[in-house]
Amino acid sequence: MAAAMEIEVSADDVAYEEDVLRDPFRLSGWLRYLSARRAAPPAKRAAIYERALRALPGSYKLWHAYLTELGDAARALPVTHAAHAGLDAAFERALAAGMSRMPRVWHMYASSLLHQRLLTRARHVLDRALRSLPVTQHHHVWPLHLRLASLPDCPAPTAVRVHAEDFIAFLVSAGRWRDAAQHLAAAIDDEGFVSVKGTTKRQLLPDLCGLLAQHPENVAGMPVDGILRGSIRKFPEEAGVLWTSLASHYARRGLHGKARDVFEEAMTTATTVKDFRMVFDAYLHFEHAMAAAELELCQADTVDVQDCWLADRDSIDLAMARLERLLERRPELLNSVLLRQNPHDVQVWHERAKIFHKDPARHAATYAEAVRTVDPAKATGKPPHTLWLALAKMYEDRGSVDCARDVLHRATQANFTAAEHLAAVYCEWANMELRHQDPERAIDLIRQATTPPSIEATTRAAAAGGEDVRAKLHRCLKLWLVYLDLMTTHGSLESACAVYDKMHDLGVITPLLVLDHASLLEQHSRFEDAFRVYKRGVRSFKHPHADAIWEAYLTRFVQRHGKSRPERVRDLFQAAIREVRGGLGLASRAMKVYEDAANAVPAGDRLGVYEVYVARATELYGLLKARDVYQQAIVGGGLPDEGARAMCVGFADLEIVLGEVARARALYAYAAAFTDPKVYPEFWKRWNDFEVLHGDEGTFREMLRVKRTMAACGRRGADGVILSGSEAGGAMDDGTTRVVADPLVLVTIGVMVGAEDLLPVEPPGAFMRTCSREMACKGSAPSWLGSVLGLHPSPRLPPSA
Repeated sequence: MAAAMEIEVSADDVAYEEDVLRDPFRLSGWLRYLSARRAAPPAKRAAIYERALRALPGSYKLWHAYLTELGDAARALPVTHAAHAGLDAAFERALAAGMSRMPRVWHMYASSLLHQRLLTRARHVLDRALRSLPVTQHHHVWPLHLRLASLPDCPAPTAVRVHAEDFIAFLVSAGRWRDAAQHLAAAIDDEGFVSVKGTTKRQLLPDLCGLLAQHPENVAGMPVDGILRGSIRKFPEEAGVLWTSLASHYARRGLHGKARDVFEEAMTTATTVKDFRMVFDAYLHFEHAMAAAELELCQADTVDVQDCWLADRDSIDLAMARLERLLERRPELLNSVLLRQNPHDVQVWHERAKIFHKDPARHAATYAEAVRTVDPAKATGKPPHTLWLALAKMYEDRGSVDCARDVLHRATQANFTAAEHLAAVYCEWANMELRHQDPERAIDLIRQATTPPSIEATTRAAAAGGEDVRAKLHRCLKLWLVYLDLMTTHGSLESACAVYDKMHDLGVITPLLVLDHASLLEQHSRFEDAFRVYKRGVRSFKHPHADAIWEAYLTRFVQRHGKSRPERVRDLFQAAIREVRGGLGLASRAMKVYEDAANAVPAGDRLGVYEVYVARATELYGLLKARDVYQQAIVGGGLPDEGARAMCVGFADLEIVLGEVARARALYAYAAAFTDPKVYPEFWKRWNDFEVLHGDEGTFREMLRVKRTMAACGRRGADGVILSGSEAGGAMDDGTTRVVADPLVLVTIGVMVGAEDLLPVEPPGAFMRTCSREMACKGSAPSWLGSVLGLHPSPRLPPSA
């Protein structure tokens, strides 16, 4: 290059030389020089470029033009020519001078190396480019990577690392099935594999399965079984596809027995219904194909071998038997899949037992396995005790009563989580004894179940950790009802009354049982004992549960002693009145507490108090009382706009439940007067849904008109101004100030007044509700507003107002 700098300068070059010598750091001077000497020899132009780049080493224009000329000149020469080495050196100097940020320079450099078939250097240069350039410019480099991978001389590992998917597609297109399968398996097993196209390993699995299943001869020698079984462990969600591909591989190779083994293993290990159905359908198709092939083979055989002992006369029958057996096993296999998903599903176990209802041995074995497998604490579907009862019922139906008793005895020792489950076992056991005419054994069973546990047993259960359900069994009402039925039908009056008394002592008796006890005594003319039962019942229960007992007690006592013992009758009635008044007094006092709380708490907390007030009033007095609470909250509750709006919506929902659609619509209209559609769109959506369900075209249009009006009020809200009493023309009787308000707001609630009747300025919602109340008190409010909110016209107005 030093020799190139010694080229003589001609007379025509003097002007350009003086220009670049005068200011060597000006790019335009060098560009004019190069443009003027476009036809000069390459050596001279190279010398000018070298001088320019020595002065301006960071100029992209100079480097790009220089490298382009060198590349064009070297392209026409053999790759072994020295010009290519000079071009590569120039590219390295350009990158060192700061051109490493320019993707075009990297692209030109890599393209030149690929043209020279210097693949290793090209790969290194492309890797350097990816490291130097930002991610947003990598798309300029990846096409050259693909070009490198597609070259015939590119090593396979390099091609796989560059773009595995394209290389595999190339192998498939070339019919190199074994190589394609090997590279696919390697990519799936490689933990560091990252697809350039964003393809996941799971998405590569179908391609691998297709290659192994459809080309078994080409992939011979590969560990197909190990590859697919490893993929099943790695991707269990694709187990159905992988099992089917493995069986298809063996089937295409003619290993039909091995294919059946794979299908059977797949069906017995499937954990999802989706995988089972896929494998079963493939297995069924395989058996169909085998049966059809046997039939065709038999029909095509023209040699008469009927009398030959080598003739396989049973091959078709065997194929059809396999097919029928597979179809018969489908419910059992599908049920096994469901049990593998959840072995504690009691309902699935019952369905499995129904499958074997014609096979007593397997039927019993299924229930036996179920009671061993199901953990009562994890049982789902049905209560776990139903398995024990079904097993005992099966033995009883087949005449093995002793076996049924043994099963029920073992069931009473099971660790149930609820006392009701254990009680159901005892009740079924007692019913079985009754069916076999052994009431004494049934009574002994129930007596044993209702006996409270000893202190030692309770202590042992507590020491073992947790309370045993057997400690709660004696308080199970279902057992006591069965005990009562047994004593009533198979015992004496004294034994039945003793059971009733025990229920009283344990506190498990109900008002209906108290009435039954008293009725039983009355049937046997033991009236005084019946009255004692009534008396004990009204002491055990309070209002309102004792009302039925009081009614029966008073009725029977008046019938029996109404004339003979009037003082006792009077005392009894007074006691009943005190009891009822005591219950009602508690409710009225609770309502008073809620009312005082609503008046005492700050305005921001009143909504929560009123919500509890409404719920409690509904529970104690019904929906009509809730109406009064809603009216109090909306009209005089002192709620802010947000709370009043919520109360109106709740009141409207109550009216809808009662079928009062007109009242609900009036409440929505009232609340709309202080609800801006832009600020509270959910309120208007509720009103819109209400009109769609309960309104007509006229009411819907009215709702839209009110919505437009309130939207206009929101835009004109700044028109209201506060005036003092003297400025507004005087104060009202109560000393409040008057206001000039937007007439649109008054039109919205149906009130038209003059300027002298306007109300004090308040926040928009509070003002609207104040305006509504004031107009109602003056008798100017619409009739629907007063009726809904509970407002009454002034006494000064005639009743017709």
